[in-house]
Parts: sequence; C-alpha cells; structure tokens
Amino acid sequence: MASSETALAAGQRARGIAPFLRSQMRNIAPFLTLIFLSAFFALASPSFATLDNLGNILTQVSVTGIIAVGLTFVILCAEIDLSIASIANVTGIAVAYFTLQESYVNIPNIPLPGAAAILMAILLCALLGLVNALGLTVIGIPSFIMTLAMMQIAAGISALLVRGQIAYKVPGVITTLGSGSIGGIPWIVIVAAIMLLGGHLVLTYTRFGRYVYMVGGNREAAEYSGLNVKLILGAVMVISAVCSGIGGMLGVAHFGSAQQNEFDTYLLDSIAAVVVGGTSLFGGRGGIGNTIVGLFVLGVLNNGLDHVNIDSFLKILIRGLILLAALVINVYAQRLREKAAE
Repeated sequence: MASSETALAAGQRARGIAPFLRSQMRNIAPFLTLIFLSAFFALASPSFATLDNLGNILTQVSVTGIIAVGLTFVILCAEIDLSIASIANVTGIAVAYFTLQESYVNIPNIPLPGAAAILMAILLCALLGLVNALGLTVIGIPSFIMTLAMMQIAAGISALLVRGQIAYKVPGVITTLGSGSIGGIPWIVIVAAIMLLGGHLVLTYTRFGRYVYMVGGNREAAEYSGLNVKLILGAVMVISAVCSGIGGMLGVAHFGSAQQNEFDTYLLDSIAAVVVGGTSLFGGRGGIGNTIVGLFVLGVLNNGLDHVNIDSFLKILIRGLILLAALVINVYAQRLREKAAE
C-alpha cells in the first residue's frame, strides 16, 4: 500500500515537472546550449578555457550587447528593427565627421568640440529612431518595412558623410570608452554591462517596463486598459536607435576607424543574441537576462570556432543552424503557450 502511494506521488511530481519544463523551454534551452558549447570548446582547445580568453569573449560581444539592449525592448513589443546596424554605422561616422580633426582633409566636415560632436551624433541617431517611431505609430507602416527603409536611409547618410574615405579621429572620451581599460578591464565591457543592467532594471522595476510587456503580451488588452500603445511603441524604437548609436560610437573607437558598412554584421548578431537567448519573437516574454545568455552563446560559439581547426566557411553555416534551432524553439514554445491557454 505504501509503495503504491509512493509511486502515485512520484507520478504526480513527474506530471507536474513536465509542464514546467515545457513552459520554461525557451529559457532552459539557451542555457543548456551555452553549457554544452563551453564544455565542448574547453575539451577541444586548451587555450579556450582561460581567463584571458574570457576577457576576449566579453570584449567581442560588448558592441553587440549594447545594440541588443535596445533591440530587446523592440522585440518584447512584438516588433522588429532592421535598421540597428545602419544607425550604429551612421552614428559612429557622424561622431568622427563632427569632430575637430586634421585627418579629414578629403572630406568636407563641420568641426566641433568633442562634447558637441557626441551630442550631435546622439541627436542624429535619436532623430532616425523618431522617424522609425512616427512611421510605425502615426503612418501605420509595419516595423519590418519601416526599419528596412531606414536601413537604406542611414546607409545613404553614411555614404554621403564619408564619401568612400576612412576617418580615424573621434573625441577623447569615446576613444577611452571604446579602446581603453581600467584595472585591466576594457571600458567597453563596463559600458556594455552598465547598459545591460540599466535595461534590466527598467524592464523589471519600472512602470514603463511593465507597459512594454503588456504591449507585447496582448496589445488589444493593453489598449482596452487605457495604455497609450503608440507611445510605448514609439519609445522603444527611439531607445533602440539610441542604443545602436552608442554602440556605433564606441565600436568606431574600438575598431580604430569609421568607414562605410563597418557594422553590417551586427544586424544578424544582435537579433540572434536576443532570439537565441529566449526572448519571444511574439512579444511579452523574455528580457535582458535572456539577451545576456544569448550574447554568451554567440560569443562562446564565435570565439570557440576560432580555437579549433575548422573550415572558416563552415562557421557561418554553424551559426545559421544554431539561429534556426533557436527560432524553432521560439515558435514551438509559443504554440505550447497558446495550447495551454485554450
């Protein structure tokens, strides 16, 4: 009798665990992927599992992390921003363009002191984000199409500013934050950590953060509750653009130059970091914590592949497959959620 009761209790616990694991699959899968990749590369290459290499990984994902903060807000609202890389690029070019320098001999520029150059660059990326916001909320253009157009607009502005040249000088504070370090820790890693922490605090502990989740979770219910949905959507588009701009400025200092198409790869990397980490493409689920896990997955993957003897062209395929797996999990988790709600 006792054994049957024990078996029954165990069965009930098992049935209780299974739904929990299914509901948390979006969060568990990225973490397990990170553990697996870390263990695999640690065994495959002795040089991978070192503190110096951990520092390399953190530095490599810093610019992506800064850009991904704003993108997390957008995706939580069930929207998308395809202009993040172009806005990062144009902002990085703009801060060099507006900086007082003699190296811009072949490019007509407007020389300004460092602080003014930074302010002008921030205003530029905020303005581009505002255009995205107005197109989405006032005109009613879907975010995919609106930001696709903005991607081209920002790329065109970049081309006009540099005209095929390369700029090397940016304000001193940007140079320090992008390529300097303090106590052996790169400033760009510190800035990325601060922005990720700030994004997490906003989403978790502020009214605006709750509104973001409400809009992404059920937009119609948010409207019925009296929430200004258009204002929230517009705000996240501007936040995304400003985060991209900050990442672009620091990225230019980190790379050592400002040039056209420098940030093209950051579009896929930033989207992948958010989605691979487990934030739902359908909105309302996920957050900065998921984005951090996604950043580490991409960072470990990219860095680890450089430590093993593998065809460089195969790396692109592997990254694509991991992104595809994340998308499949994302969609499957949404279906389970909808099924549970029926």
